[in-house]
Amino acid sequence: MTELTTFYTDIRQILELARGKAQTAVNSAMVEAYWQIGKRIVQEQQQGESKAKYGKRLMEELSRALTADFGKGFSYANLYNCRQFYLKFPEREILYTLCRGLSWSHLRLIMRVEDPKALAYYCNESRSENWTVRQLERNIKSRSYQRLLSTQNQPDKKIVQSTSPNNTLDFIKDPYVLEFLQLPEQDSLKESKLEQAIIDELQRFLLEMGKGFSFVARQMRISTETSHFYLDLVFYNYLLKCFVVIDLKTGKLTHQDIGQMDMYVRMFDDLKRGEDDNPTIGIILCDSKDETIVKYSVLKENEQLFASKYQRILPTEAELAAEIEREKRLIEGRE
Repeated sequence: MTELTTFYTDIRQILELARGKAQTAVNSAMVEAYWQIGKRIVQEQQQGESKAKYGKRLMEELSRALTADFGKGFSYANLYNCRQFYLKFPEREILYTLCRGLSWSHLRLIMRVEDPKALAYYCNESRSENWTVRQLERNIKSRSYQRLLSTQNQPDKKIVQSTSPNNTLDFIKDPYVLEFLQLPEQDSLKESKLEQAIIDELQRFLLEMGKGFSFVARQMRISTETSHFYLDLVFYNYLLKCFVVIDLKTGKLTHQDIGQMDMYVRMFDDLKRGEDDNPTIGIILCDSKDETIVKYSVLKENEQLFASKYQRILPTEAELAAEIEREKRLIEGRE
């Protein structure tokens, strides 16, 4: 019986692997076909005397003809997406570099991104991090790329092309959006409740943190000869090759909070950090922060310490864009 079970399992794995390869091949072929359709539509539209009217009529007639021959999947909206797909990725080399391995559902979302650098970022991260369509949609809506970029002190820094595993700023966001914790929007919040909410939604919190993070411990105790200290959350980033200590603050950031985190990071490096680990990173996750305190504290000079705000709800894109721009102006002011 055991031999039969093993035999069946082996056959099942062979079939599942074959189906997976077939599905990947079909997806790649359809993405290529949609790009070719978009290219041909653009070429035909450019011959029309009145481009707007001719283009709309052309795709409506094409939709009816293709639907009659091939069935559903060729609506006017989908043909319009094919056209936009070609316009977003007009070079075949770019198409193969950025879109390789992505589904049409992923690409339809990514095509709506205007900034070419952000578009490249979402293509690369979707593929390398295996984002689902839902995860990709949330990251676009929450402006994940722009929130990473807001921590950069070099406005023209190209984080999508960064390959250095030690580039800390490519991993720190400001603000972090924690709407999935379902915290009260306005009511006062205890730090213990925030911590428990993160633990309850740890997988989604790790996705929001970004690539390379793994959970290590909550309330980790660090002991010296005279005292015990407890760190709220400890993670390890296998790309940065370092520990990341997070201190949760449900009120406004204070200089005492910054001093405490500075001490935590120094102690962690001394007592917990391994020989092959890079210096520990400390992130103070706070409800709000006073820029004066940030400017005149060790946060300005210490490349391992960060203060990032968290937001309890998912803001509108306009609200989030305004917040990110405000943070960038403050950083530029400090510089």
